Amino acid sequence: MGLVLSGPDADGPTLVTFLKPDVDPHDDPTRVVGRRTSYHGDEHPYLRGHTVVVTALLKDALDVEDCDYLQDDDAIRAAGGVGPRDRVEVTPWLEDKGRVSFVTSDPRAIDLACFADLDTEHGGEEPAEKERS
Repeated sequence: MGLVLSGPDADGPTLVTFLKPDVDPHDDPTRVVGRRTSYHGDEHPYLRGHTVVVTALLKDALDVEDCDYLQDDDAIRAAGGVGPRDRVEVTPWLEDKGRVSFVTSDPRAIDLACFADLDTEHGGEEPAEKERS
């Protein structure tokens, strides 16, 4: 994922092209990268209830600042898989366009529906909706 600049040239201005994450979205529970799921946390309210696609795992990111950034399932398996102290990099799934967004966020793994069972604080269940006053 990144940004590509081209130009300027004699024919026109500089062009900016945003590259979206290179993932193949799927619903296979045995794979992490590309996994389509929904976000149910509070850290990223703009994602709440939306479908997202996992692009990478930030291993032990809740405990250490310099964490491993893992982008393929073999590396994730070798690091022990997804755990409750991990963050995952996700990108919104744009259903109407049939693709992922170029924007990414890094929620806690346990805030994704597919990893909610890792949340030992809430017994592996999605926390109850907070009451609003």
